[in-house]
Amino acid sequence: MYDELELDTLGDEKTALFLMMSDTDGSFNFLISMIYTQLFNLLCEKADDVYGGRLPVHVRCLIDEAANIGQIPNLEKLVATIRSREISACLVLQARSQLKAIYKDNADTIIGNMDSQVFLGGSEPTTLKELSEALGKETIDTFNTSDTRGNSPSYGTNYQKLGKELMSRDELAVMDGSKCVLQLRGVRPFLSDKYDLTQHPNYKYTADYDKKLTFDIEKYLSTRAKLHPKDEFFVIEAEK
Repeated sequence: MYDELELDTLGDEKTALFLMMSDTDGSFNFLISMIYTQLFNLLCEKADDVYGGRLPVHVRCLIDEAANIGQIPNLEKLVATIRSREISACLVLQARSQLKAIYKDNADTIIGNMDSQVFLGGSEPTTLKELSEALGKETIDTFNTSDTRGNSPSYGTNYQKLGKELMSRDELAVMDGSKCVLQLRGVRPFLSDKYDLTQHPNYKYTADYDKKLTFDIEKYLSTRAKLHPKDEFFVIEAEK
């Protein structure tokens, strides 16, 4: 009956909006894709009409399990245009093949419009093959020795330079779980350590640190009034 999300205000001030759906039942996943569609359209219009092209507060969309929320219409065009309005989208996938299964031929366009890619580990063949090719090759020195024995023995050494994949598919598949591969636009990809979340200064405020900090959604949404001994209230009796 009324708008309680106010999606067009997300770029006005710092705001956190959580969209939580079941990870086992996909019956209502279309709602998430509808919200993202409206969110991008509303924020782009407001950025152009009100703020001269850029929102005052950057809006970052962390789309976890992006393959399980349904298809976002025109995503291949949106990821190329929303960043100029101070909006960014981070797609989290288990494998690249998931994206291709949903967006078909547009999957490569979506990936191509991303400024950065982070590989956290995996064993899906298509992902490993494409990543290995993207990493390129390195030059290695090799040498061979020969020893021929007989009436006229001979010895020889052959030096050679060869091109080798920076990381082959089998190396990526067994990569250390504490490492990741980061690719940034305009920068050579590099191997990096994953950040240890337990070292973050705000880790002590999470439920992993203390179970008492677990967020109870049922309690938060409860509308039942709680009366305390010192509360003052009026009792109104309505006539039949």
